[in-house]
Order: sequence, then C-alpha cells, then structure tokens
Amino acid sequence: MKRDRDRGKADAAVSATTTAGKAKVWAEQDAGMDELFAVLGYKVKSTDMADVAEKLEQLEMAMGSSMEDGVSVLSNDTVHYNPSDLSGWVENMLTELNQSGGFDMMPTQIGISGESSSSNIISFSRDNQAAQQREEKYIYDDDLRAIPGGAIFSSKQKDVVVDSESGSKRMKSSVGSEFQDSSPPPPPEVARPVMLVDSQEAGVRLVHTLKACAEAIQQENVKLADALVKHIGILAVSQVGAMRKVATYFAEALARKIYKIYPQDSLESSYSDVLLMHFYETGPYLKFAHFTANQAILEAFAGATRVHVIDFSLKQGMQWPALMQALAFRPGGPPAFRLTGIGPPQPDNTDALQQVGWRLAQLAETIGVEFEFRGFVTNSLADLDANMLDIRPGNVETVAVNSVFELHRLLARPGATEKVLNSIKAMNPKIVTIVEQEANHNGASFIDRFNEALHYYSTMFDSLESSELTQPNSQDLVMTEVYLGRQICNVVACDGAERVERHETLEQWRVRMNSSGFDPVHLGSNAFKQASMLLALFAGGDGYGVEENDGSLMLGWYTRPLIATSAWRLTAED
Repeated sequence: MKRDRDRGKADAAVSATTTAGKAKVWAEQDAGMDELFAVLGYKVKSTDMADVAEKLEQLEMAMGSSMEDGVSVLSNDTVHYNPSDLSGWVENMLTELNQSGGFDMMPTQIGISGESSSSNIISFSRDNQAAQQREEKYIYDDDLRAIPGGAIFSSKQKDVVVDSESGSKRMKSSVGSEFQDSSPPPPPEVARPVMLVDSQEAGVRLVHTLKACAEAIQQENVKLADALVKHIGILAVSQVGAMRKVATYFAEALARKIYKIYPQDSLESSYSDVLLMHFYETGPYLKFAHFTANQAILEAFAGATRVHVIDFSLKQGMQWPALMQALAFRPGGPPAFRLTGIGPPQPDNTDALQQVGWRLAQLAETIGVEFEFRGFVTNSLADLDANMLDIRPGNVETVAVNSVFELHRLLARPGATEKVLNSIKAMNPKIVTIVEQEANHNGASFIDRFNEALHYYSTMFDSLESSELTQPNSQDLVMTEVYLGRQICNVVACDGAERVERHETLEQWRVRMNSSGFDPVHLGSNAFKQASMLLALFAGGDGYGVEENDGSLMLGWYTRPLIATSAWRLTAED
C-alpha cells in the first residue's frame, strides 16, 4: 500500500473509476443491468443474477474438486482478472472444466504485480483479434528471465549451451566449470502464458468490491454479497503487504456478517492484554497515549504532597512506571503515590490486577516513592460507584482519572456513558485524561461505518508496515495485526451490545464532555514538542505527525489523524 503522500494519485484513480462506473450504470439502466456489478465494471442483467450466482457456486465446487485431485493452479498461484462479461466468463470456465475434466487443457497463468507503469492484462477471452486490439502481452514460462528482478532465473547462476551436433547439453556453473550431459534432451513443453496484472488497478477494483459487498449486505441482498465476498479473495491475491492484509481481515468480517458467524471471545481479557502489549511494542500509538496523558497528569500534580490516580484500564500497568520516575525526580521530593487500577475478571479467576500492583510496588521501593495500590475487578465501568474507591477530600490528596481506549465501549449500553461521567464528577478529580481512536465507527448506517473503518484501518496497517522499528513478519507485528483485525471484525460483523468498538471522533467527545459538566484543559507546548521527539524514533520521523487541535493532541499518519488525547476538568460552579 502506498503512503498517504502518494495516496492522492490512488484517490484520484478511485474517484475517476467511480465516476465512470456511475455513468455506465446510468447509461445501461434501461437495459436492465445490475447497478452494483455495473459500478465494478461487470455487465450482468438483474434478471440473470440468480443464474450467475448459481454458476459461481458450481465453478467454486469444480475448482475445489480439482484441488483435491492435486491440481491447484487456479486456486493458489493464479490471479484471475475478469472481463466485463461476468456471466459469459463463468459459462466458458464451466464448459472448459466439463470438457477437460480438469485444468490440463487450460494454460497455467501466474499473477505478477506490475513492475512498470503500463497495464499488461491477459483475460480469459479466446478472441485473438480482440486480444491484439487490447495489445495484451504474453510471456512464457520457458523464458523466466522475463520476470523482473531475476527472481526465478538468473543468467549469472548458470547458462545452458546446446551442442548442435550431438544434441547433448552442457551446464556451465557460475564459476566457469562445465560438465557433459549425455542424456537426450527432454521433450519440449507446451508454452504457458503468464498474466501480468496492474497491481494498482487491481487494488482499485478490490476496494470497489469491498464497498459493493458492504452495500449488498445493507440492502440484505445475501446472494450478491456472498458472490462478492468470494470475489474479494481472488482480487486480494494480486496485492502484497498492507493492502492484502487489510482486505483479508475485512473479507473475513464481511463473511461473518453474511453468514452470522460471530467471533467467540472466551479469552477476551487475558488474550486482549497480550495483544495490547505487542501493539505497544510495534508502533508509537500507545506510547504517545501514555506520554501525553502522563504529561497532563504530572502538571496537574504540581505542588501536591499526596496524589491518587484512578486508571480505568490498568491492563499490565505499562503507563505508570514513567510517571512514577518523573515524580521521583520532582524538586522537593516525590509525593505519596496512590494508584487504583480497574480491570475485567480473568477467565481463570486469577488476580491479575494485584500481580501488576506488586510489580509497581517493587519499582516504587527502588526509586524511593511511597506507593499504595488497590485493584477493582468489574465487567463494565458502568458498574463502578465512586463510593467504592475510598476517595479522600481534595485538601488531603489530588485525584486524576485516566482512560485509554475504554470510554467508547460504554456506548454499546444505553445510558452507560452518562452514568460513568457522573461517577467521575463524584470523584472530584483535578484532571481527567481521555485517549480515544480518532474515527467514527458508531454511525447508524452500516455502509458508513464500513467505509470509515476501511479508510482508518488501511492507514493503520500502512503506518505499521512503514515503521523502521517494525521488523517484517516479526511476532510483535503479526500479533499487532491480529489485535487490529479483532477490532475490524467487531466493527463490521457484530451488532447490538456485542459491537463494543464504537469509536467516535474528538469533536463528538467534546460535545459529550461539555454537556456533562467538563471543561477542556489545554495540553501544553512542552507535551507537543516532546511527543514530536518521541515520534522521530519511528520511521525516522517520516509519516507520523503530531497535530494540536484546540488544546488536544492528535497522532496521525501523514494527513490522517488516528488517535487523540484530551484533558478535562470539572466546570467551575458559579
């Protein structure tokens, strides 16, 4: 996937393709063409939809049967770039399979991502004159030097010299040695055409197909959605890197939505904590969240002798060692530090919160900070009551409330957010720090949520792949992709109370916080400068950026904001 600085070209291509597709639909409506397929560039009459869907299922069964027989050309190594006549293509494929009983009669075709700016596409049409008019190129696999980069054949490794008199071959190695091969030459193989696919154009089609599938789901057109989600897998083969991964996760989520197969989260809390730790190590997102929130809390604690942090998402306590060390070096000595950590129950009933508290207590003893810890286990923040937390008067201790990627989950339960905000007010904190994803995945329309999620998570995967500190296929990166993939699945596949990844934008949280009796606290220029220095460690500072937005800070990848940190205090009473 290209970075956002190059994404303008891709966006223009998408826009142009969409405009052309719509014009085509308008022109062919009188002819009864299906609108969704027409947008994708396929000519399918609405009256033929059931027949096409049935034939696609037959073709899939035929291909699966061939794989069991040891033939997997079309399923594994081939990219099929379909012509506009989808119905005719399916009919021809089924006819050839029935005649040949397999794929022996069909040339092996290999998909190669385009290395040049031109588009070289070979379709399944057998009209030679039409192929010449399209100026399609054929490369045969008996001349593998044509593949860019010499990945399969390298002239530096060995040369084959044919003795015209004896018919024998001599193999010359890279160091110049030769040996005689007296065996007769093997019979010539049938030349097999190689198909070159313009990866960028295939990527545009892939995005269009994903969106068309989501549109079909919203219209409750199950047959069309089923056919499109299968086609997504075919198109995704032509992609590499982040685009292919994103398409795979969204295809899985769409399939779960279509077939109503919802993910099981029996190990939700413990497994999520493990994934979150890998997410912390892979990119700057959680580090940025912790740093900016800690900076606001540290400034609010200035001059206090006893401080109390109430953490709505303790997890593994990764946020607090840095704050404790900053307090330890405060002029005049560190304050007494009290931490209340809140988390979900563990599936094995272990007291994970106390284990985290014990590790933090050992650190506090090492750096000379008076430390007190208390953990609370709850299924939802809405079940908390301020009276349970032993809040001490403001003249005794200064309170801060911290929430990182937690409040959006309350939106799945009506009234839960308002209840929690009222509980925060009862805690009488000097500051409240909130970090949330900068996205709107909580709209009423499924297609709007899908499109927003597709844009957001494509940017996330792109940034992770481009980071210089991320090793390709490392465990941290793979587990981080799983972490984000689970969010994609929840946003797309789940509904009702099960859809908990209800991210909303900073502007939406501002409206909610202001109406609940909170005023914004400006995050200082020091936090902005130091956060920018932190991001310089990732991708050499290229791509990631910090943006100040009315006193809040946003972390983004090029032009797209991804997470936002905001700070709040209780509205002063008149």
